[in-house]
Amino acid sequence: MNSTATRKVALVVGANGVIGRNLIDHLITLPDWDVIGVSRRGGESSEHVRYVAADLLNIDELHEKLSDVTEVTHIFYAAYQDRPTWAELVPPNLSMLVNIIEVIEPIASGLKHVSLMQGYKVYGAHLGPFKTPARETDANHMPPEFNIDQQNFLEERQKGKAWTWSALRPSVVCGFSLGNPMNLAMVIAIYASISKELGIPLRFPGKPGAYNSLLEMTDAGLLAKATVWAATDERCANQAFNITNGDLFRWNELWPKIAQYFGMETAPPLQMSLDVHGRQGAALEQNGREAWACPEFL
Repeated sequence: MNSTATRKVALVVGANGVIGRNLIDHLITLPDWDVIGVSRRGGESSEHVRYVAADLLNIDELHEKLSDVTEVTHIFYAAYQDRPTWAELVPPNLSMLVNIIEVIEPIASGLKHVSLMQGYKVYGAHLGPFKTPARETDANHMPPEFNIDQQNFLEERQKGKAWTWSALRPSVVCGFSLGNPMNLAMVIAIYASISKELGIPLRFPGKPGAYNSLLEMTDAGLLAKATVWAATDERCANQAFNITNGDLFRWNELWPKIAQYFGMETAPPLQMSLDVHGRQGAALEQNGREAWACPEFL
């Protein structure tokens, strides 16, 4: 650990995700940072990164395993747990953030900032088309929405405190993270591989409007730099920031290139759930290609 009085100590929560891992990779290149990474799986510690395996929903376990991290100056929260419905997402994702603050704030007397990773769901991107360009001052949409609940919690908790908060709102994040299932590129690759094996063209499976819409993405490396900037520049205190590369694309242009990479033809889009059909396809492949094409399975 650094011994200088100006050192900063980052607690990266969700350390093994695409965002958390790339944030750690950036932080360890900076001379004045030490890093503590927290996730359920933990990791292999090194000179500048100490990993802690802990269940964020178990506050007693957090108290036990994080009781000695009194040197933390910055919390970077990038954890997420998936659930089947929007309403079910709220309790665990809000509780994980609350638990971290409840454990760290009382023991970290030098806490300066809490960084919250959000996304375009704040603007209702998961519900359908939303106003563009999206502004950080745009009105909230109808709940449930855990991103908004998390920010509301931080705003209330921060009142009268010495530390500040920031919220980062990337679009679709592109980056590398080993063993993380939240990877759109991996899903598309599996879908394309199954389609090719079955001898069918590669169809865009998303909503019809999405195929022709103008979209943008956020590089995980750029996001990491922006996150540290927002957490350390006093001008950014207690604000939310949209972060994107500025590159624009449409799936109707990218999709044929993906098909070409796999040596496949394309066909008109056909909306379907890759989760449902992917599990069915894997189970039915042993019964031959005809089974996949039967109407009762679609």
